[in-house]
Amino acid sequence: MKKLIKNIFKIFLLLFVAGIIFITWANYSIKKDSDPKVFYDIADLPATKTALLLGTGKNLSNGQPNAYFYNRIKATADLYKSGKVQYIIVSGDNSQKNYNEPEDMQLALIQYGIPKDKIFLDFAGFRTLDSVVRAKEIFGQKKLIIVSQKFHNERAVFLAKQNGMEAFGYNAPDVNKYAGFKTNIREYLAKAKAYLDLILGVKPKFGGDKVLIP
Repeated sequence: MKKLIKNIFKIFLLLFVAGIIFITWANYSIKKDSDPKVFYDIADLPATKTALLLGTGKNLSNGQPNAYFYNRIKATADLYKSGKVQYIIVSGDNSQKNYNEPEDMQLALIQYGIPKDKIFLDFAGFRTLDSVVRAKEIFGQKKLIIVSQKFHNERAVFLAKQNGMEAFGYNAPDVNKYAGFKTNIREYLAKAKAYLDLILGVKPKFGGDKVLIP
């Protein structure tokens, strides 16, 4: 019995070590692959027809404003006003009553002076994979600029490339390290999950009718 327990412990230890190695490798690989395509300066970005704004809630769980949300909105508005993009897809979660990331983002962009008819809503962007692949499959975009924070853009640009798209990331300002600690830990695991999704052939949760962007 003692030998069995010892063997089980060894197996779990080996799996744990293998998991740590995989997570570390996935993060390094994605960052290295995406680094030449993510930028803080709008001038470094090519002109494309469409931007993809990745969603997040406008408020934190404690009711306070979410700096990630407002930084992304400001960055997207700056990108549009620079003339680098003509249209914006706002993609986010709308799975719960009274929680609608795409509409919240649309309203915030309109407050920055972005015309409503230049904004397209994707209500099924439940995950980064869904948002990126749906931009291609539903909205017909094979080249775009993705707007989010750098850590998120790295993963999104990587996923876009793996799905046959040409994507660039425009990095919105991050939040301070203390406020973003949990998010950064989650992102470390999310990059590993992105690789697993590719290996397993995971697809977006929902399809839908094609949406024509002029």
